[in-house]
Amino acid sequence: MAVPAFNTPLSVLDLAPIVEGGDAAQALAHSIELAQHAERCGYRRYWVAEHHNMEGVASSATAVLVGRLAAATRTIRVGSGGVMLPNHAPLVVAEQFGTLATLFPDRIDLGLGRAPGTDRATMRALRRRLDASHDEDEFPQDVVELQGYLAPLSRSQTVRAIPGAGTEVPIWLLGSSLYSAQLAAYLGLPFAFASHFAPDLLLRALETYRAGYRPSAKWPEPHVMVGVNVVCAASDEEAAHLFTSIQLRFLGMQRGERGPLPRPIEPAELETCWSAPEKAQVQRMLAASAVGSAQTVWRQLGSLVAQTRADELIVAGAIHDHAARLASYQLLAARP
Repeated sequence: MAVPAFNTPLSVLDLAPIVEGGDAAQALAHSIELAQHAERCGYRRYWVAEHHNMEGVASSATAVLVGRLAAATRTIRVGSGGVMLPNHAPLVVAEQFGTLATLFPDRIDLGLGRAPGTDRATMRALRRRLDASHDEDEFPQDVVELQGYLAPLSRSQTVRAIPGAGTEVPIWLLGSSLYSAQLAAYLGLPFAFASHFAPDLLLRALETYRAGYRPSAKWPEPHVMVGVNVVCAASDEEAAHLFTSIQLRFLGMQRGERGPLPRPIEPAELETCWSAPEKAQVQRMLAASAVGSAQTVWRQLGSLVAQTRADELIVAGAIHDHAARLASYQLLAARP
């Protein structure tokens, strides 16, 4: 069967996975190598995500890692997917990303999320206050405040981000809910939906975003990025084997277990690891996934784009073996 042409821009979402048998230093080195590889393969963006107190994730200091990745590459856009804004003062984020934009002009993206990116105890440690939910209530005001710090300086402005003022770092709103879609539409910002782990409201959120979109100077039209897990290999069977690492990680999430990214197992063995309700829940969370040979993956992604009318796709590919991960992104980039 012929595979239709697939022209939607592709980007990379990286959590700098710490794999079973590896460590954080190895994970960060692999992220640098993958960013360089993604640039050679023609990916548009390389984003890293903020998470805390997770043994399997090395991207907690997101701005620091963005700077290292930008320094190791030349042309690909590098950014956050995202910074969890309730964990930070808007001025600090503006200074961090304003500094990055000053060092790497026209290459930095700032994706913002409303969730804490961690558990409640760690959230308190990050924010140093007990009424953590109040911080999330302030999210719209914090986004507007952050936009102000990155905008051209005003004479009436008392507090300034230096560096930062005038850099106008592109801001994206990230989310998995209708709330984020509504806010992105109201502010006239591009919207990235986290369907790679929370796909339930994907279509409703995109409909809400497009229907309520208020054009802005920089974004006269709504712009949607959709997150998707991709494992691409020489055969469907090999890809299914590699994908079990992600399935096992999500199974661990269901059980409240954290740890490094597991080694893959045979798909038949996976059936002995989970109960029927656990399997259904993992499959639901991973519904936005494309797994198989290049031809299989392109067909699946083509169906996703047709369904969502996504302007871009951002690809998460947590594969235990680093060489297989590089190969997966390379196979995907070699479009039909």
